[in-house]
Amino acid sequence: MTAAQHTETQPGHYIQANGLDIYYEEHGQGNPLLLIHGGLLTGNSWKPYLTAFAEHYRVITPDSRGHGRTANPSGKMSYRLLADDTAALAQALDLHKPLIFGYSDGGQAALEIGIHYPDLPQALVFGGTQLRLSQESLTWIHSVLSDEQSPDVDPLQLERDDPNWAAMLKRIHGEDNWKPLLKQIKPMWNMRFNYSAHDLAQIVAPTLVMLGDRDGFTVVEEAAEMYRLLPNAELAVIPGSEHTDLIFSAAKVALCQPLILDFMLRHKDAVEMK
Repeated sequence: MTAAQHTETQPGHYIQANGLDIYYEEHGQGNPLLLIHGGLLTGNSWKPYLTAFAEHYRVITPDSRGHGRTANPSGKMSYRLLADDTAALAQALDLHKPLIFGYSDGGQAALEIGIHYPDLPQALVFGGTQLRLSQESLTWIHSVLSDEQSPDVDPLQLERDDPNWAAMLKRIHGEDNWKPLLKQIKPMWNMRFNYSAHDLAQIVAPTLVMLGDRDGFTVVEEAAEMYRLLPNAELAVIPGSEHTDLIFSAAKVALCQPLILDFMLRHKDAVEMK
């Protein structure tokens, strides 16, 4: 499906940034809040949070490169590149000191923003974000996308092993786009990142580190380590929650919303007083 076809059937806007035509939607008014979605999802995955957030902010939900309605002409994908895309989007939209909330892959991109664009965000929320690629993550990635030594993926295997997930990917990315996306995202998911204390010291914006206590990719001890290494951080651990619960479970979203809003509103008030 082409960008023009998407425009006919979907609300929202396109804007050129970092060599992409980035699709994004806006909700509410006020100080800007950029939401960076997780891998293989789209900006629509933020719907459970939109009503609460849009009461206070101008909420901007882009589709990341290669996802949904944003194409990826280069075929390249990395967390640094997603951070560059988001920084370019903020510049193209003339956003002053946006709050930035990223979850899962979006959280890794938000972390890269904090390191490489320290003056951009007013505050950051890292959800389900890792300091280093865990063996649990690698095991899951290999089960989904096959052995890391090959650049190829086997969509047919995914359709056999998890037909419901494959059907969701077809629905949100299109029949022709979900398979190339799997191939593009595979190298990024296999990257052996390992952030140092020096890296985290570059993140000067106030930061909320948030995860579920049963997250299969990021353990609580690692989140606590990140919290202690960041210069200005807070930590929220959501009880009884797995990695995807903070996006897909209505009950867990209801727990997270007031925590996130409490954090962001304190920093919204700070920027309004300047």
